[in-house]
Amino acid sequence: MKIVVGLIAALLLFGGVSAVIDPSSAAANMGVTPEGILGLSTLRGDIGGMFVTGTVLLVLGIVRGQTLWFLAVAVLMGMIALGRLVGFVVDGVESSVLTPFIFEVVFVVLLVFAHRQLREDA
Repeated sequence: MKIVVGLIAALLLFGGVSAVIDPSSAAANMGVTPEGILGLSTLRGDIGGMFVTGTVLLVLGIVRGQTLWFLAVAVLMGMIALGRLVGFVVDGVESSVLTPFIFEVVFVVLLVFAHRQLREDA
């Protein structure tokens, strides 16, 4: 399970670093258009910062054996998925939105499972 959590951390790190280093490309991959410096800053700070924070929390959980950190990232991913569900109702559903939604839901399930399997008192 630590390997699975590590892979999730690596994916989040990749997304976060991509948003920080090249926000325009990250924006294109996410289907958004940054508006000027504010848009670029938002991609770097909000999107990049959120993904890198998720990575840090997962690594803390792995290294320190404190799997509660996994749940923090599961909540973050769950709220993102919830936002997408609202979008499905308000905006409709298309395949380009289903893929990230599925990843987010799978991440939530895997992180909760990893917490239950690896927690200190197990």
